[in-house]
Amino acid sequence: MIKYLLEKEFKQMLRNPMLPRMLLVFPCIILLVLPWAANFEIKNINLSVVDNDHSPYSTRLIQKAGASEYFRIVDVSDSYKEAMESIEEGKADIILEIPPHFERDILKSGTAKVLISANTVNGTKGGLGSSYLSNIIHDYAGEIKPSDNSIISEPKIEIDTQGRFNPHLDYKIFMVPALMAQLLMMLCGFLPALNIVSEKEFGTIEQINVTPVSKFTFILAKLIPYWIAGLIILTIGILLARVVYGLSPAGPLWLLYFFALLFIVVISGMGLVVSNYSQTMQQAMFVMFFFLIIIMLMSGLFTPINSMPQWAQTITILNPLKCFIQVTRAVYLKGSSWGDLTAQFTALLIMAATLNTWAVFSYKKNS
Repeated sequence: MIKYLLEKEFKQMLRNPMLPRMLLVFPCIILLVLPWAANFEIKNINLSVVDNDHSPYSTRLIQKAGASEYFRIVDVSDSYKEAMESIEEGKADIILEIPPHFERDILKSGTAKVLISANTVNGTKGGLGSSYLSNIIHDYAGEIKPSDNSIISEPKIEIDTQGRFNPHLDYKIFMVPALMAQLLMMLCGFLPALNIVSEKEFGTIEQINVTPVSKFTFILAKLIPYWIAGLIILTIGILLARVVYGLSPAGPLWLLYFFALLFIVVISGMGLVVSNYSQTMQQAMFVMFFFLIIIMLMSGLFTPINSMPQWAQTITILNPLKCFIQVTRAVYLKGSSWGDLTAQFTALLIMAATLNTWAVFSYKKNS
């Protein structure tokens, strides 16, 4: 039975002249235009400090950085290696390392060095964060008043800046993996919802309702073509990223496809839930656009999660797009493995089970 239903769905997809074109053209336009246009403001940058001097001068520098509205000190690590672990776990965005003899070097030679190491997966955030911190350090150097018998008139602090994961601070490299996730959400969430509602409007769903096809089989037949289309879209995106931007996954490719399939199951389940409660295309489109805008704006696609108010950060826990964007950026730029993404897997699995169970039970064959 499912064989004939699948055949019907694929024929229906191909019969629509716009759908095959959209599946090919839409990812090209999104991935070739939006990375050049997107921009956002940076705040609440998580700072990890490594103080190897433990002097009054180093303490005042740390206090000055923590007093800035752009930074919040999340930990004071004992070593650079420990601070790097915070960056890899996503707890910190930038490391400020103060070397031993920081105070002595300023007082004796008038010059000291510090290290800034930024997580530049988000090139804009890493670059601006490093720039903000550099300005704070330079301001601090200008506030230092040498003693009366010192031959140093203007102390200087030299800054060594390093970028991690995206050393060239290329914002397009940050955006492209996330836009792949956005493509999957827009096509694999919208289209199943509109497909079922269109069958309601044309009356073809009534013909299926009188058959002995179970609700689970009907919904599965509706979803599988869009799952396959989603994987095709992801493949196109991966090829475009490689050819146009020279960007290849630093982590395992199978992990990207695995999470993509799980994300498609989540977002298509959400589309089916919307379609079950919609009687017309206009209703379905209005509801989907409503959720689409909220999910996009609160996913970390354009605005960093840490820059949002605390209440908004709490809501993002329920955002499937946020989880998958974290996965795509982690696999592409950090080379993350399965063990690094268990939290995202658990969240997406719970969402998939919840939404698809809801979709099956809310579908009424007699409607």
